[in-house]
Amino acid sequence: MEILIEDPITTCLSPSVYDMICKLGFEARENCDISSIVTQNGEVCWTTITDCVVYTESAQGLDYGESVRLLGPVCQAVHLHLSSLTKGQFETRYSSGFQWTGVPELFPEMFDALGSLQSLAISLSLMKLTSCLERALADVYLLIRKECPFLLRDLIASEELSQVFGQSVMDVLKVFVGSPRGLNLRNVLWHGFAAPQEIPPKYCSMMILLTAGLGQLLKGYLQQTKFTLAHRPFITLTSLEDLIVFPDVTYEVLSVLEEVMKKSTFILKIMLPYWEVALLNFKSHRFADCAILLLVQLETGLRKVFATVNKCPKRLLTAESTALYTTFDEILAKHLNDGKINQLPLFLGEPAMEKAAVRALVSIAEAYGARCHPVSQLKKQVLSCERSIGVWPLLPLPEGSEREAQRSEGNSEINACHSLITEIVAELCHHVPEAHRVPHASEHLPPEEWPQLLRELCSIPVRTLFCPRAVLEVLAVLRKIGAHCRRVCGQVAACAELRRRQWEDRSLRSRQRRNYLRLVHSIKLLSPMLYLILLLIALELVNIHVVLGKNTSEYQQYLRFLKSILQYTENLAAYTSQDKNKWDEAVNLTQVALLKIWTFSEKKQMLIHLAKKSTSKVV
Repeated sequence: MEILIEDPITTCLSPSVYDMICKLGFEARENCDISSIVTQNGEVCWTTITDCVVYTESAQGLDYGESVRLLGPVCQAVHLHLSSLTKGQFETRYSSGFQWTGVPELFPEMFDALGSLQSLAISLSLMKLTSCLERALADVYLLIRKECPFLLRDLIASEELSQVFGQSVMDVLKVFVGSPRGLNLRNVLWHGFAAPQEIPPKYCSMMILLTAGLGQLLKGYLQQTKFTLAHRPFITLTSLEDLIVFPDVTYEVLSVLEEVMKKSTFILKIMLPYWEVALLNFKSHRFADCAILLLVQLETGLRKVFATVNKCPKRLLTAESTALYTTFDEILAKHLNDGKINQLPLFLGEPAMEKAAVRALVSIAEAYGARCHPVSQLKKQVLSCERSIGVWPLLPLPEGSEREAQRSEGNSEINACHSLITEIVAELCHHVPEAHRVPHASEHLPPEEWPQLLRELCSIPVRTLFCPRAVLEVLAVLRKIGAHCRRVCGQVAACAELRRRQWEDRSLRSRQRRNYLRLVHSIKLLSPMLYLILLLIALELVNIHVVLGKNTSEYQQYLRFLKSILQYTENLAAYTSQDKNKWDEAVNLTQVALLKIWTFSEKKQMLIHLAKKSTSKVV
C-alpha cells in the first residue's frame, strides 16, 4: 500500500486514555492488606473494593479518575496475591466462583498467563475474560427481563443487574469495563487500541477476582429467589458447506504471511507481537485464539488505512469520553459523520496489497462470500424450510384416512384461506426481479413452481458490507420468523408420521382419529401458507436495504407488521406441537394472519413496494 506512509507510532491511546490506564492507577503508593480484600477461603470482601469508588459532589455520577487512583493499590495487592498461589490453590479457592460464567475452564488458563509474565498472553486473557463476563452478565439479566441491552455499558448500568449484585458493585464494574470515562479495558482491547505492553497485569488479576466475587454474590441471589441461571447456547457451525468453505492454508502460505507481516505498512509495529502470536496459535491449532487476535488487528489495520485515505490521522487514536471511537461501524460505513463519502471501500475495491507474493491470498479473499452473515443464514433457513415442506406430499397416509379427510373438505374457512393465498402470491410475484422470474411468475403461479422461485430468489446476491442497524433489526425479525417456520415443518412431519403408525396399529382412540384427520386436512393449508411466508421473506430480503428509505413512523409500522407475522409463526409452532395438536385453531390463526398480510400489502408499505417506487423514480 504505497498510500500508507510509515509513521513512528508509539501508541494508539490518546494522552488522557494512556494516563488513565498506564499511570493513574500507580500514583497511590500505599500497601493494601490482602486479608481486607479476600479471605483465606477465597470470599471477596466487597466493602474494601467499593469504598475506593469515588462519586462526584452531586452524587449523580462517578469520579473515574480518583476511583482508578484509589483502586490501584487494591489491584496491586490482588495481583501479588494471585501470583503467590499455586495453580492448585487458585482452583481450590476460586473455581466455584467461576461456574456462573459458563466457561470456568478458561480461568486456569488465565492464571497460567499471569504467571508467564508475557504481556501479550495477559492481554489475550483479559479479552477472553471481558467477553465471557459480558455474556454471563447478559444471562443474569435475562433472569429478570426478556430482552437484553445491546451495549455492555447499558447492561452494566441497568437496574436489573443492580438488583442482583448491588449498585456499588456495578459501579466498580463501570470503572473497569463499563464506561469510556474509566479504564474501559474491554473496548480498548477488543477494538485494537492497546498494544500488549500497555495493559498492566494487575488489572487482569483484579478482573479475575471480581468475576469470582460476582459469582459468590449471584449464588446468594439465586438461593434467595429460587431462580436457576440458564446459559444461552453457543452458535456452532454444523453445516459441512460452512466448514469446508476455506481452503487449506499451507506452510508455504504461512511463510509468505510471516514475510508480509514484517514489511507491510498495514501492520503497526507496536502491534506486530499480536500478529506473530496469532500465527503461532494457528500453527498450534488454537484457532479461537488466532481468530480473536486477527479480528482485533484487522480493525486496527483498517483504522490506519481509514485515517490515512480520509485524511483524519487523529482517528487512529482512542477517542475521549465525549466522542465515539473509530470502530468497524464507522470504518466500514458508506459515509463519514460529516456526510462525506468514506474513501476506504473505494480504496479497497482493488486488491489491497500489490505484492506478487500475496496474490494467492488476495485471490482467496476475492472468492469468498459471507457464510455467517445474517443475510446468508436467512437464505439457508428459507431453503431448508422449502426442502422440508417439499417432503410433506410424500408423507404416506394410511388407507382410509384420506377418504375420511376429504369428506370434511367443504370447510369454507379453509377455502377462503386458499383463495387469499392465491391472490397474495400473485401480487408478490409481480415484484420478482425480471431476470429471476420463472414461467408464469407474473400470473397465477402454480404451487409446483413455488420451490423453484424460492431458489431463484435466494440466489440473488444481497450486499452485506453496509448493514446499518435498521437493516440488521429487520434481518433479526425475519430470521426468527424463519426459525419458527422450520420448527413447524419438523413438527408437522414428525406428528404425521407418528399418527400414521398409530392409525395403522389401531392404537388411536376415536377423538385421536378425528384429530389426525384434522392434521391431514390442515397440511393442505399449512403447506401453501408456509410457502407464502417464505416467498415474502425472500422478496423482502432481496430488497432489505430499501428499508433505509422509510421514515421513523413508516419503519415502526413495518416492524409491527413483521412482528405480527412472527407472532403468527410462534403460535403456529405451539399449536402444531405433539402435545397440543390444535389443528382447527391453526386454521383460524392462518386466516387472521392472511388478512393482516393482505391488508398491509394493499397499503403498499412492504420493501418490495418501496423498491418499485424507487426504480420508477429513477426511470
